[in-house]
Amino acid sequence: MVNRVSSQQGWSGANNGSVTGPSNLLFVQDVVKQYGSGATAVTALRHVNLAVGDGQFIAIRGRSGAGKTTLLNIIAGLDNPSSGRVMLFNRDLGQLSEGQRTQLRRRQLGFVFQAAHLITSFTARENVEVPLRLARTPRGERERRSHEALALVGLAEREQHRAPELSGGEQQRVAIARALVHAPRLVLADEPTGNLDTHTGLTILDLMKNVAHAAGIAFIVTTHDPQASAIADAVYDISDGVLKPGQR
Repeated sequence: MVNRVSSQQGWSGANNGSVTGPSNLLFVQDVVKQYGSGATAVTALRHVNLAVGDGQFIAIRGRSGAGKTTLLNIIAGLDNPSSGRVMLFNRDLGQLSEGQRTQLRRRQLGFVFQAAHLITSFTARENVEVPLRLARTPRGERERRSHEALALVGLAEREQHRAPELSGGEQQRVAIARALVHAPRLVLADEPTGNLDTHTGLTILDLMKNVAHAAGIAFIVTTHDPQASAIADAVYDISDGVLKPGQR
């Protein structure tokens, strides 16, 4: 079994921290998000509750504009709820400064988006190294950890290839490796298969689930891909800002 990356030891290191239940990783309590006020107010989230524990692969389904991205932004501390609270890694995001939230994201959150957003002039390994460069990680450790992250997503043999030389699915694997290389406890993936064909999309979803279970890293994946509900540990539907347990 692969353990979660530790900041000191890399992929072979021990799983840092003690998590005894879902609320200790992420607990969203009665969150409302409203834009504007009065008659023109728009409510993006309506009394959302969600609990996530280590190693869980959670799928949130919904159409564009349903509130999926707004919810991820609030979980990441990139936006503030109008009411309610978010407990992330036993810390109340509403009580943290912007600087503290930034450090929390850099150290314990990973992000995957619909587009891989790779630097085209960089090799796969150099793209994966970007978060470690920002953290001023020594070169030798950067190279080791980026190689191990690419191996985890099945791209060890492609690490010297530049982005244009990789298929769409391979580019998204590189993006996942980049999200994992700094040892996050939670990865937020916003429509990660939206630009992929059906077969490749399922491969990427399977990969993320396998990483979640093997490494103890939780994933929250927003999607309108029906394949996600078949493999997720838990499925939620969001519509008009209301989050409810979904049917498989």
